[in-house]
Parts: sequence; structure tokens; C-alpha cells
Amino acid sequence: MPSSFPLPMFSHFVTMGHWLVFGVFASYISSVKGYSLIREYSGQTFFDRWDFYGDYDNLTAGNVLWANESYAASQKLAYIDSRGNAIIKVDNTTNVPLGQNRSTVRITSQDTYDIGSVWIIDLSHIPFGCSVWPAFWTFGPNWPQDGEIDIIEAINMMTYNQMSIHTTPGCTDNGSEYQLGISGPTTDCSQPPGCTVMETSPNSYAGDFAAAGGGVWATQFDVSGIFIWFWSRPNIPASINQANTSSVDVTQWGTPHASYFSNTCNITQFYTAQNLVLDITLCGVWAGVGSNYASTCANAGPTGQCYEDCVVGPGSPRYDDAYFNISYVRAYTSALPSATGTATISTDPTRVTATRQSGKSTRNYDHNGWSAVVMFLIAAPIAVIGSWPLMFKKLHYRGMPV
Repeated sequence: MPSSFPLPMFSHFVTMGHWLVFGVFASYISSVKGYSLIREYSGQTFFDRWDFYGDYDNLTAGNVLWANESYAASQKLAYIDSRGNAIIKVDNTTNVPLGQNRSTVRITSQDTYDIGSVWIIDLSHIPFGCSVWPAFWTFGPNWPQDGEIDIIEAINMMTYNQMSIHTTPGCTDNGSEYQLGISGPTTDCSQPPGCTVMETSPNSYAGDFAAAGGGVWATQFDVSGIFIWFWSRPNIPASINQANTSSVDVTQWGTPHASYFSNTCNITQFYTAQNLVLDITLCGVWAGVGSNYASTCANAGPTGQCYEDCVVGPGSPRYDDAYFNISYVRAYTSALPSATGTATISTDPTRVTATRQSGKSTRNYDHNGWSAVVMFLIAAPIAVIGSWPLMFKKLHYRGMPV
């Protein structure tokens, strides 16, 4: 269990629900702590297992043309720099005429990662600026039915990262005491904003992120929930910075910055294996709309309109900061026999998954697995003991003998 998790004294009169949620999470993260590396995207081969979108933005209505691989390479929109880092950027050299869109990049991993995975991304720069909308996110093959996780996402001149999950109806999030971020107002994760969490740690986006040397995000995608951590460069845990990258220990990471527990969002019901995505769009249904744009970019141009003031015209200096600089993306999986299944690498070269022992990944997991039983046996006594002072207080108030 992370040392920074709060353990309330029994005298604090916590509720049974709080103890149960915390007990399940604590027991799970203590038992499933080791994850083994199954894929690393880095260096000269970084782009080898990604597909370039090569089409207009038909997802968020951005004013971009996501380049195909050959065009992105020839125009230096996607390349490996002299330090061996992957650069993904917006075209900042073309003078775009009115009525046309600006070129940028969206790539999707050929590999998919099932429940029981951890993903880590290390960056020194994230795209930012008026009209700019970058994201590092995941989605299932039948989007949106198979879920979406937004790990890095922000717009315009925001100063912080925003994390979120998107699902079909039935998944909710009422905010968690066991996270460092602040939950947004939407509790129904099927609504357009999704269930958002605003980062509260400094240097998570824009110029401050780069000035601090960048940072790392880690995401645990598991039957117990979805948990996201962020560390600015000086605070990255030793277990991630160490030379041996073949495994990671999540118990050394402390309190997650965003926590989505499965008690209100059944992960195995609303999510299947996920593809990883890196993209940059411009304007669109979030960055370019109304007050979202005007709040930080009202003075970006004469019209007050995202497309006219930003996308049209010369690309520099407006888009000089609109690029990702990525050291690596790593994917890990748990090898423990639990409800997440046994980790295997599929013989299909386009799929890396943590699959069930049957070799088939489905949405209908065995919810009566031994890990769930063990978690309940550990959590239930804690819940009962933790709620006893509150029950005593209620009975005494009602004049009932105790």
C-alpha cells in the first residue's frame, strides 16, 4: 500500500462504504504490485508499431488534416531527433489559406492492451498554444462502446492537465477521496465531458511543464479501477527512473492523481482491450468553441474566432510550441493469476494483450475469481470494525441498548 495513503483512526467515525472502497483498493494494490514490460516504443524504432491516421479529424471536428506516414516523415511532422526522442508536431511552416486546414499527426498503436496493464509515457514537451488540443488517450476497438481513457489532454493556454474517462451509460464517478486531483461536476461518464479530474500538482502542462524538464504519466488499467499518476521531472519515482525497466512496482507511487473505482464503474463491463493514441488537433468541439477559446485566447487575433485567428495564415511563431517530445512509451502487464487473467503475448503481431487463460479476451469476466474473494475477506472485517463507532453512536442516539 502506498505510504502516502491516509489511514483514518477508528475514532473518526468513517462510513462502511469508505472503508470498503479503501480496503479493496489497498488490498489489491498491495497484492498486485509487480508489472512486467511487454512493449517499449522508443528510439529509432518508435514509430514502427503505430498507424498514421491519414485523414481529416472526424472525431472532434478539428481544423486539421492528420497526415499519413509518408507525408508526416517528408514534412518533419513525425521524426526521431538527435537525442533519440520521438517528435510529433503541427505544421508550423505552411501559410494556410482561408478554407483549408493545417496538417498535423494522429497515431494509433497497432498493439492493444487488455485489463491488467500499466502504461507509462515520458515526455519533455507537450503541445500548447491558442487553438492547440493535444491528447494521449486510449480507446477500445468498438468506440465508444469499449471505453476511452484520457491520460493527457488540455486546450489553448490552460495551465494544467485534465484526465477523464468516457463510457456508455451505467458508469459513474462521484469523486474520490483517494486521489490528488479535483473531480469535475459531471458524475455520469457517458455524458460528453466524461468524468473529469483536474490535475492539482504544478507543471503538468504548457510552458511550465517544459521548463521543469517535462515529466511522466503512469496509468493502471485494472479490474479494480483506472488509476492515473503524474510526476514532474524532479519527482519521478526511482522505480521508473531506474536503469532496469523490465518491471515496475506500483506500490511505490503513492496516491493516484485520478482514481476511478470499479464499485461505481465496472471496468470489465465498460472496457475492453485498448489502443494507445497520440494526436494533436486544432480548434474543434472543445478548444475552438465559445468561452473555451475566449477564456485564454480572446486576444489571439482580430476576429475572436479560433480557425480564422490561428489556423489560417503563417504557422510560425504561433505553432512553434505545438509538438510532443517523447522519450518513450512503455506497456506493462501483471503476471499474477487474478480476475485480470494470465499475461500472454498473442501470436497476432498487431495485438499484445493480457488475456484470460482460455486465450480469449471478452467483456464478460468471471466476477467470482479468487482475487475478488480475497479482497472481500480482507475488506469486510475492516469495514465492519471501521463502521462500529458510527453504529454505536446512532444506536445510543436513538435510545437503543448496546
